[in-house]
Amino acid sequence: MIAVIASITVKVEEKARFIEIFNKNVANVLKEDGCIEYVPMVDAHSGILIQEKDETIVTVVEKWASIEALQAHIKVPHMDAYREQVADVVQHVTLKVLENA
Repeated sequence: MIAVIASITVKVEEKARFIEIFNKNVANVLKEDGCIEYVPMVDAHSGILIQEKDETIVTVVEKWASIEALQAHIKVPHMDAYREQVADVVQHVTLKVLENA
């Protein structure tokens, strides 16, 4: 199994719209072979002083059965449609692909 942490920087005034579009695609992604988890998350207000918070970032926590399943995910038509829908909202994306140590 692998985990993916995607940090998606969005225009703050468009954050709610981005989350709405993203959530409409979650069911499609969860049906993909090898998808275990696919959840958008935002910073919690924890009160922990060392916490880094950024209101412009939506973090996506993903778990996949394999690298191959993740690679296939990137190429499916509903992801192309999603990327087109959010192109004017997303400013930057970083991706961490992780495996067990």
